[in-house]
Amino acid sequence: MSTLFSPLKIKNIELKNRIVVSPMCEYSSQDGFANDWHLVHLGSFATGGAGLIITEAAAVSPEGRITFADLGLYKDEHVEKLKQITDFIKAQGAVPGTQLAHAGRKASHQEPWNGGKQAPADQPNGWQSVSASTISFFENEEPPIALDKAGIEKVKADFKAAAKRAIDAGFQVIELHGAHGYLINQFLSPFSNQRTDEYGGSFENRIRLLLEIIESVKEVWPEENLLFVRISATEWVEGGWTAGDSVALANILKGKGVDLIDCSTGGNIPNVKIPLTPGYQVEFAEKVKKESGILTGTVGLITKSDQANEIIENERADLVFFAREMLRDPHFALRAAHELGEEIKWPVQYERAKWH
Repeated sequence: MSTLFSPLKIKNIELKNRIVVSPMCEYSSQDGFANDWHLVHLGSFATGGAGLIITEAAAVSPEGRITFADLGLYKDEHVEKLKQITDFIKAQGAVPGTQLAHAGRKASHQEPWNGGKQAPADQPNGWQSVSASTISFFENEEPPIALDKAGIEKVKADFKAAAKRAIDAGFQVIELHGAHGYLINQFLSPFSNQRTDEYGGSFENRIRLLLEIIESVKEVWPEENLLFVRISATEWVEGGWTAGDSVALANILKGKGVDLIDCSTGGNIPNVKIPLTPGYQVEFAEKVKKESGILTGTVGLITKSDQANEIIENERADLVFFAREMLRDPHFALRAAHELGEEIKWPVQYERAKWH
């Protein structure tokens, strides 16, 4: 059997293969609600054979949205439609996951196809953003407010409440978004975190918010369910967060009951030169896995079945996360199995289209 299609059992949850649909923002919600777009979008990956399907970033509060059109888990009414989606995913033999997120200083923007620029707080669909410090992502943007103690407590409570709703919605995996320059990442990085209290300065202080969020989430998230954390494993600049920091963090998270680290990179410092080549982030997942012993996932310009299979075969990561390739071909897993000579279960409705 090709290792890409070998099952992976984490605790009592078994993924039928190592193919994961990575969170991808759709900017297609009103007031955080999922709708039929999300049902069809995520459902197509389930019929397409992926083992784990993670929703786009679900904001834990209205002010935590990247845009006014983001998905959310900040009110009980969001649960109903998400439950319909997770029921469908499970019926296809896949595992449903959601990514809980807070955009921090990257909040209050227009959708990408409308320019993606910041919407100032006094404009329609705009609001005041918050962060670790009063440092804008781009210099010409309205600066965020630095979270005070009450603000930090609210963030932790919002993650906890969203995790509780995720249970009601039928999710079996939560991924905490600690990457790509969003709020948790803003606290982790010495570039965006210039606080002088117990949440800033040293490595131990900068990781404190993430550890406290994990603690809050674990108070409600069932032990048998899975908890992932996505990190930006390097900022690609001198003086920023490093791969060594990621290993040190992974060692701590392993002891805190985190099941897997999803290793991406960058996103917190603008205009950084990143060497974009196929699989350019795999080395970080491999380093974190080998030096901490925690399970890892890798993502980024992985588009081919043999490329993904090599990653799993050589134990460079435990899961391969696909994003753009899934948009091009939601049935990527069915095609990959054919290309690797694997016989996997197809939806009976699609069996007549199988390759021979």
